[in-house]
Amino acid sequence: MADSSRHRHQDHGHDDGTGHHHHHAAANFGWAFAVGTGLNLLFVLIEAACGFAANSMALLADAGHNLSDVFALLIAWAASSLTQRAPTPRYTYGLRSSSIWAALVNAVLLLGAVGAIAVEAIQRLVHPAPVAGLIVVATAAAGIVINSATAWMFAHGRDKDLNLRGVYLHMAADAAVSLGVVVAGLVIMLTGWVWLDPLTSLAIAGVIVWGTWGLLRDSVNMALHAVPAGIDPDEVRSYLEEIAGVSSIHDLHIWPMSTTETALTCHLVMPAGCPDDAFLATVARSLHDRFGIAHATLQVEKGGTLCVLEPDHVV
Repeated sequence: MADSSRHRHQDHGHDDGTGHHHHHAAANFGWAFAVGTGLNLLFVLIEAACGFAANSMALLADAGHNLSDVFALLIAWAASSLTQRAPTPRYTYGLRSSSIWAALVNAVLLLGAVGAIAVEAIQRLVHPAPVAGLIVVATAAAGIVINSATAWMFAHGRDKDLNLRGVYLHMAADAAVSLGVVVAGLVIMLTGWVWLDPLTSLAIAGVIVWGTWGLLRDSVNMALHAVPAGIDPDEVRSYLEEIAGVSSIHDLHIWPMSTTETALTCHLVMPAGCPDDAFLATVARSLHDRFGIAHATLQVEKGGTLCVLEPDHVV
């Protein structure tokens, strides 16, 4: 070991019961992606046909949104598979960050669908058209069942994986939207208020925006390598500074490797030098258990020579 510095890498990529699930967890949802995609694609075809038959903008809007959900499922499914790829000399982290980009693309897809729905709904408000309420109610009721079932399949993973959270939000929003369409169809049947159909479409757009904004914000932050929302960087800094033998730290970076894994690099200034490999393993284990940081790389320096990365403004 050189006297001036020591560099070690500690990686804990497993789930040890602490509640921090990592990239292999997404593989458990392969069946959910397959079933969810098949169900939603079939329902899109049925709903679009019924929408044209009933002359219902609300049904057509919901079918368009459901079609975006099919693409969302396919994108998320592909990303969850890509995260399993082994690292290569070119892609040293593998393709784990593909799950971040999938979440971002899904958020953009949802907002794009909102724009199309809103434009058509406004046109229908200006020029109302008769609507077959019974077809609307029956079709949307089927949508509640399918979307709720698909959302349920991803409910378990939504708090641990932003990619799965994106899928869950798609499906949960669809279930709520379908419920709104059922209510609108029943009211139209009783009152003849055809303007309620496009108004429901605008309400659908509002629900989608409300549910998507957080997903868009979090996925953009992850794509920009921001510290994950569940980690307080000040707490991590305090923990590292308070380790026995550490006089100061610098060049601390915390960023998401994927939607389920977080990485950290840091320089520890230890005038007496690094005790041993067990010390590094203990720090890495503590970072994993306390903060969910699975991939920690620590560099130990004695502090005799100023590190070029020590100033806070240097990256």
